[in-house]
Amino acid sequence: MTGITPIIELRDISKSYGNNTALSGINISVYPGEVHCLLGDNGAGKSTLIKMMSGVVPPSTGQILFDGKPVNLASPREAMAYGIATVHQDVGSIPLLGVARNFFLGVEPTKGWGPFKRIDFDKAGEIAIEHIRAMGISRVTDPDQLVGTMSGGERQALAIARALYLGAKVLILDEPTAALGVRESSVVIDAIRKARAQGVALVFITHNAPHAFAVGDRYTVLLQGRVAASFSRGEKTLDELTTWMAGGKKIAEDATV
Repeated sequence: MTGITPIIELRDISKSYGNNTALSGINISVYPGEVHCLLGDNGAGKSTLIKMMSGVVPPSTGQILFDGKPVNLASPREAMAYGIATVHQDVGSIPLLGVARNFFLGVEPTKGWGPFKRIDFDKAGEIAIEHIRAMGISRVTDPDQLVGTMSGGERQALAIARALYLGAKVLILDEPTAALGVRESSVVIDAIRKARAQGVALVFITHNAPHAFAVGDRYTVLLQGRVAASFSRGEKTLDELTTWMAGGKKIAEDATV
């Protein structure tokens, strides 16, 4: 995107654990209002890259920039302070708590003051239902409904809605459709589109090429810790994307060198 500053950028990033190199020479730019799909098979380096972008582990070499300025993401809390939120595959919700309690877990609105200060359950319920409806979840109408009764897709949409409400500028989605069926996956894909429409930068980590193809704006394919391919929507077919992810095209090209 010429003339637009990436919200988050990785420049020549590498990560080693002793003699084992997990990532090498990674360059990735993520822009506001786009879905950047990060693809690759197991062991490609996706998990390490997620940890680096969310402040869990530091890079061994290279630089991370946020809004054009170098940053040191020393912890997940520091990453969250910049507006970098991560929604993991297992979501991390508490099944035996209600929708509103999960939505505001740790950041509950309050009313009263001093010794009379208490959680404002009515306000929490109204806000939670409003924001999950904005993600396309109309079946859930009771803020006290236990999250354990929601589908996997609905729980993912709840987590996305919560991250956006708390001010996420970059939303990292770690395999959000991996354990879901077709209908539940469509709920998540729709929530991703809604988040993109709000101007959020989304990093969609997946090994499911059709899901990436359905919603992605740009694509980075990792293979054995390196960027094997990087392209925009419309530049590759679904079959080509699948072949790249499997490493077939890269292996074939290397064999001719």
